Amino acid sequence: MGGTESKVGFRRAILNLTSRTNQTIDTSDDAFWDQFWSGTVNNITDIFALVTADDIHSLREDSPGNFMTLIYKAVEKLDSAVMAGPSMNISEQAIVLNCVRLLTRLIPFVFESEEWRSFFWSKNSVEFEDSMHNESCNNAALAQILLKKLCDLLFCPDFTIVAPVQVGPDTLEDYSIESIQHIWEKGVGFAYSRKTPPHIDSNRTEILKLILTCFSETMYYTPQDTTQPNLWLSYFTSNENKHALPLFTSLLNVICAYDPQGYGLPYQHVMFNDYREQLVEMSAQVLMVVLDHESAMMRTMEEKSQPENYFTFFLSRIHREEDFNFILSGLIKLLNNPLLQTYLPNSCKKIGFHEELMVLFWKLCDYNRKFLFYVLKTSDVLDILVPILYYLIESRNDPAKVGLMHVGVFILLLLSGERNFGVRLNKLYLTRVPMDLPIFTGNHADLLILVFHKIITCGHHRLQPLFDCILTIIVNISPYLKQMCMVSASKLMHLLEAFSTPWFLFANQTNYHLVFFLLEIFNNIIQYQFDGLYLLYTPCVVFTIHLYCK
Repeated sequence: MGGTESKVGFRRAILNLTSRTNQTIDTSDDAFWDQFWSGTVNNITDIFALVTADDIHSLREDSPGNFMTLIYKAVEKLDSAVMAGPSMNISEQAIVLNCVRLLTRLIPFVFESEEWRSFFWSKNSVEFEDSMHNESCNNAALAQILLKKLCDLLFCPDFTIVAPVQVGPDTLEDYSIESIQHIWEKGVGFAYSRKTPPHIDSNRTEILKLILTCFSETMYYTPQDTTQPNLWLSYFTSNENKHALPLFTSLLNVICAYDPQGYGLPYQHVMFNDYREQLVEMSAQVLMVVLDHESAMMRTMEEKSQPENYFTFFLSRIHREEDFNFILSGLIKLLNNPLLQTYLPNSCKKIGFHEELMVLFWKLCDYNRKFLFYVLKTSDVLDILVPILYYLIESRNDPAKVGLMHVGVFILLLLSGERNFGVRLNKLYLTRVPMDLPIFTGNHADLLILVFHKIITCGHHRLQPLFDCILTIIVNISPYLKQMCMVSASKLMHLLEAFSTPWFLFANQTNYHLVFFLLEIFNNIIQYQFDGLYLLYTPCVVFTIHLYCK
């Protein structure tokens, strides 16, 4: 009953604010402004339900002064929380979370209006600058202040990290919030981990949602504005973010250390809430966005004195084999999670953020060549290959999954450029993952060819631009294939027959390239493998060509 009354009171406060169209409420009226984050709601779902889009539009258009003040006051509360640090009590932490949730709701409506988009980067009001506790914030834009406070809050003891010592009045002055020892999880660059309570994971997730919302400004650009840099990302990935290194390692370690199965008990995900999964998914999305960011004003290599993106710089500097093993084993475990098969239906927890994991793996291989060579050094690369092929064949007819298809094909194109990948594909394929493929007995190269044939012949029409990349992958691996089953050989011949028909060749001026790729595939297989020592593994190809010629 009390919860319902508090929601009614919060809704009444929102209506009171939007109804004052000709009245600017004084910024010093704390009694009025505090009712928006005084703990009357306790989750972001309530914020989105009680603060409607019409309310925000009305407030932004009819009372722009009150709209700005609401945002300013919420950021002030975050600043006060950073200054309080580990001395915050439970009610003050609830206020901080409500401010974060309210900003998560309001900021997209700032981005959608072109006139308001510069609000976060313009000069702040005198009253707001006077209210800031840190003098370095006085000359900073509101966006920079907000990101700085959010990063500080991500490493706040007893709020988003477990305090290594009991913080009391005697130790509060000596306590540092900037310590690199506050990395969230054991892994890369950090060898110690503490058991994290669920509420800390939940608090981290709330703040990461707001950070990701701040990064979303590019989504509201018109096609003419897409060349503009995303200033939020530029600041967050620059050297001005003092928490860049601990935040990078925290996000990466949280992702790679996550085990969806927990204790391995069947149906445990039905009986218990997993707060860590939400944190891992949000960490993957934030890390994916910052690693994909490139400054629009790129300087030449001679002029660069420091990295443009410190997150990609840190990613490229990972070099220890134990770190590579931790990252690779974590990604393999998560990517293979949806492929788990058990006798009890739905007894294992299945994650849904495999697309983010694929992008992360792609970025790791692209920015860190040492990691790429480590992956190709062992047969673990096949444990990455199989789930990628599974996601490709499962998503081939879904228009919403075209982006995932591109990412998967680009990963395989990057791997196929290395000799070790082609050699590893000769390993016999024994693990039977349920896929819509013909029955065959062969190696991983046969699996790859059959999946690509299925994508080309039965995939969505929007995947046709990927045909060049798909056949290029097969061209790259073809010199190293020592065996090929009859099923995959016949599928290659079927592609040659389909692509060489007049109606397909004349449908597009570049379609003849596909025939060139297929002829090169056959040439490589026969040229590199058709000799006395390897006479056993090309008969299927030669025999299939003979049948089609007859």
